[in-house]
Amino acid sequence: MNLFHLIAPSGYCINQQAAIRGIERLTAAGHPINNQSILTRRQQRFAGNEAERAGDINALAQLAGSNTVVMPVRGGYGASRLLDMIDWQALATRQRHDPLLICGHSDFTAIQMALLCKGVITFSGPMLAGNFGADNLNEFTLEHFWRALRNPAFTVEWQGNGPACDVKGTLWGGNLAMLTSLVGTPWLPEIDNGILVLEDINEHPFRVERMLLQLFHAGILGRQQAIVLGSFSGAEPNDYDAGYDLPEMMAYLQSRLRIPVISGLDFGHEQRTVTLPLGAQARLVHGEKATTLSISGHPTLIE
Repeated sequence: MNLFHLIAPSGYCINQQAAIRGIERLTAAGHPINNQSILTRRQQRFAGNEAERAGDINALAQLAGSNTVVMPVRGGYGASRLLDMIDWQALATRQRHDPLLICGHSDFTAIQMALLCKGVITFSGPMLAGNFGADNLNEFTLEHFWRALRNPAFTVEWQGNGPACDVKGTLWGGNLAMLTSLVGTPWLPEIDNGILVLEDINEHPFRVERMLLQLFHAGILGRQQAIVLGSFSGAEPNDYDAGYDLPEMMAYLQSRLRIPVISGLDFGHEQRTVTLPLGAQARLVHGEKATTLSISGHPTLIE
């Protein structure tokens, strides 16, 4: 049994039934859920005003208890408004002792990167409404969620595409649009020799390329050991593109980099997604038969 503590730093959850379904599923599995009152909180498109949403994050510094999973209700947009309203040092101090296991993705990447600047590891993985509240809970996603949270060392395996490699580094990243939005701010961690994992949704291939080139020209991509690309759903080209699609974009990116770009990981906004601890240590091995990402050094639940 693990306590789930809900937060809502981003958009209002318009699909209230999905959020309720997620709570019912987790409760049925024996996990108590607290802070449920935030589900209906709303101001315009946001899940409450700035003080309320920033309060969700700041309150974590005083949240008591062990074996607690902190999870956003959903993503959307809104976390960027809160970055200068959060006591990041207080959160980092709290996480040094009996750390909370904080898991989310999408817009929540902004919060996760700001925490990583302070050395706090969080998990890029499922959220309440979109994943646990889906019409059908994806078993792959559920298994990989608990695998990451319960095991101090674990491996993710898939059939990737890209040049052969065997590299080690700090695992970091998340949503590409949110990472790009943090360039030039105090909330993007400076990671050298890392393994950068990226995903996004509903971005045309040229927009994905433009964001990647911003990271490239900012010197961020070149400082990594490797880049791993997750799902980029909703990135279909049109007639004007004349063959310029996501694989072509990836090939162009690889041509500009001296480090390997490995694609094909089930990671991102899809129902089928792995959970990755951002800030953990990782080894990426890609060969003809398989791709493996072996991860360790992250906080886990205590059974």
